[in-house]
Amino acid sequence: MTLTTYVNFAGRCAEAFRYYEAHLDARIIFLMTHAEAPLPAGLPPEWKDAVLHARLSIGGTELSGADIPNAAPMRSAYLTLATSSDSEAERVYTALANGGRELMPLAETFFASRFGQVQDRFGINWMILHERPRPDGA
Repeated sequence: MTLTTYVNFAGRCAEAFRYYEAHLDARIIFLMTHAEAPLPAGLPPEWKDAVLHARLSIGGTELSGADIPNAAPMRSAYLTLATSSDSEAERVYTALANGGRELMPLAETFFASRFGQVQDRFGINWMILHERPRPDGA
């Protein structure tokens, strides 16, 4: 069994996935527009270049996405990126905050040397963290 996160965009899925690919060391595995689908989706013609389905490899897992006309920004869910260093957390946070909105500044906490939350320019919520090593080594 596998768990995949699927995010919807209101017409900016390809732009978002390309941005993540460029700034988050991710790789687009698959991207199909409505125009490329074997059967018409019944959407208006202006949606022909919108993404029907896409998959992105990021941080050892996959993120899937599509464009849908009634997509709304995320409210109570976050994609979490755990980084291997403070500098990587800072770089990723800055990239995602660019054109987006800071929800919680990146800072040191009791559980992480860096932790912050941001909503990116595409409406996706992210938590960025570089966890502190636990004293018990777990």
